[in-house]
Amino acid sequence: MSKASIVREWTRPDGSKCVGGSEDNAKAPPGSLMLYNSLLDEKVPFVPASGPGSKSLSWYTCGPTVYDVSHMGHARNYVTFDIIRRVLEDYFGYNILYVMNVTDVDDKIILRARRNYLLAKYKEGKHTDAEVKAFAEKAVQNSFAKQSAKLAEAEAFVVAAKEEQEAAAADKKGGLQRQLNELEGAIKNEAHKLSQIQTALSALGQAGDSATIYAVASDFVAEELDREQGKSVTDSSIFRAHAAKYEAEFTQDMDSLDVRRPDVLTRVSEYMDEIVDYVKKIVDNGMAYESNGSVYFDTTNFRACGHTYGKLKPWAVGSSALAAEGESNFETSEKRSNTEFALWKASKPRKPFWESPWGQGRPGWHIECSAMASTLIGSRMDIHTGGDDLRFPHHDNELAQAEAFYHNEGCHQWVNYFLHSGHLEIEGLKMSKSLKNFITIREALKSFSARQLRLLFVLQSWNKSMVYGEASRAEMKAREAQLKNFFQNIEVAVRGVDEITSCAKWQAEERDLSQKLQAVQNQVHEHLLDNLNTAAVMDTLSELIKSTNIYLSKKRESASAAAPAQPLLLRKVATYVTRMLSMFGIVDASWDKPGFADAAGGAGDAKGAGYLDAFAAFRDEVRSLARTKADPKETMTACDRVRDVALVELGVRLEDRPDGKAIWKLDDPAVIKAEQQERAKTASEAARKKMENALNLKQIAVPRDVVGST
Repeated sequence: MSKASIVREWTRPDGSKCVGGSEDNAKAPPGSLMLYNSLLDEKVPFVPASGPGSKSLSWYTCGPTVYDVSHMGHARNYVTFDIIRRVLEDYFGYNILYVMNVTDVDDKIILRARRNYLLAKYKEGKHTDAEVKAFAEKAVQNSFAKQSAKLAEAEAFVVAAKEEQEAAAADKKGGLQRQLNELEGAIKNEAHKLSQIQTALSALGQAGDSATIYAVASDFVAEELDREQGKSVTDSSIFRAHAAKYEAEFTQDMDSLDVRRPDVLTRVSEYMDEIVDYVKKIVDNGMAYESNGSVYFDTTNFRACGHTYGKLKPWAVGSSALAAEGESNFETSEKRSNTEFALWKASKPRKPFWESPWGQGRPGWHIECSAMASTLIGSRMDIHTGGDDLRFPHHDNELAQAEAFYHNEGCHQWVNYFLHSGHLEIEGLKMSKSLKNFITIREALKSFSARQLRLLFVLQSWNKSMVYGEASRAEMKAREAQLKNFFQNIEVAVRGVDEITSCAKWQAEERDLSQKLQAVQNQVHEHLLDNLNTAAVMDTLSELIKSTNIYLSKKRESASAAAPAQPLLLRKVATYVTRMLSMFGIVDASWDKPGFADAAGGAGDAKGAGYLDAFAAFRDEVRSLARTKADPKETMTACDRVRDVALVELGVRLEDRPDGKAIWKLDDPAVIKAEQQERAKTASEAARKKMENALNLKQIAVPRDVVGST
């Protein structure tokens, strides 16, 4: 079966078949939750495997391969699915068994650990700056030659794909076009890598001391050392320590982003017996074979047994260019076909190994997830998630392995709903370690709070690519400012008001706002049913906030004791907004307590003492000015100083009102200071422009004869 002729099919949990592109796929009873399912690349009704009325779900998500630091591309995936998990649990009321793996045995880990070890040893050696530079230049030049060949190969793949696409029948052009698009994207990636090497070569020419050389070329030096000395690294504890270090860092990063921890965490190293047994059963079922101590999945016999290989990305099947990054040893001569992949890899000298019926070795990349998920969840799974780059080969191979394992049980669909998060792009490229264009989570958290980063993702469609750029960051900051201002305005409006004894009669404005709230609640529900559209939810909440602000503005303008702002209604609106934000993980507090928890201010003794100290110091200054009969301007300056300095340090925003009565709001001191700096910068720029304009006008006013005589 060719890759272009694979029919996209999906079986609903009730057993009815769906074919890709059919209008019937989206048919569902009113009020059904619709999810974008990668098995069809369409939105389909969500129904639990245990029945339409069930609230029990099983969910497996691909966790990290712990070989390096976590970056914002990882945050995009894990925070996004944390948001989806929260919505399903906290809004729709599902009880989820959430399983996540950690890949702590992998070729990437072995390679990175070995290179880091060799680089550290090299740096400890007594090498002159000239020796280090000469070695680095050789390393970078070798990388340049290797990458130039990869770029040429990628370009050749595109030429061949274009020819195939042009010659194909009309019904096959769609899949071939998607393959061509991805291959053209691969050229961009390879060209970017080559450009980085060229930049390193140029910078290396200017580098003089070893520290600068390593800053420019350490990765290339490590790669060259591994090429020359990699076989000398024999201590397996180096690999274990490397994986443990980055697993710990990943966990810390997820905690920093307020990502809920999984219910079950599975490590490859702890499930080796289950993995070996899993491979053995696939062999016994006739869909895998042994070759020189390795075991390979037999895709030909898998298809002959009535299964479909390449459900998620059929246009990529058989393309080494689209599988190369995830499928090492793709072109090995041990395989019968280039579509086959390793379930078990025979041990190589000085690499970690485990015992198996086929000799010493270690698992292939894909088998771990099939084996561990099957052990905990079984032959039918509700939801499987991961980044879009894992569709092929990883997730397609997972599906094939599980169907082969459960073949005698009649399994043809191990996962009912496959959800893939969209890429995070930067400067037109996917953010990834291989492209070296990533921003680590820890670097991002130096500039943004965890709440801001979560807002960044909530404002995007979960299954589409998004750009990590100035526009998305500006929108995130604007939304946070809107939310803060909303909660502060509500707090000011209800401050000191007895909700029960105050005038409670509703006027037309209250009825309008209440109707707006009800309409928003219905709209939010519809948005969540529509593929968990969090971006639309946030837009709808924004409209509610605007309506509430207009309501408050009208009440302030009228200032009627007979028709004040209604605190119970305002609290209801604020509580609903807080509930939605809490569900997304943006508010880390009980949703029945409106507002941002960290903006409520600390009421502890230390905070209270700070307020009292500020008041006492201000009082002392005012009394001193009064005794000396100082100019009233000095008193006003003292008032401005306590507003702009002392209270800011305490996180108090004091705002002057036209009626002469100031109001206070609580906020992050850093945010208030940043706003002050921006205002000062704007004022300085305005003053500079005013002076320039004045000088220009003065020059224009000078008579021509005066100018000519100078």
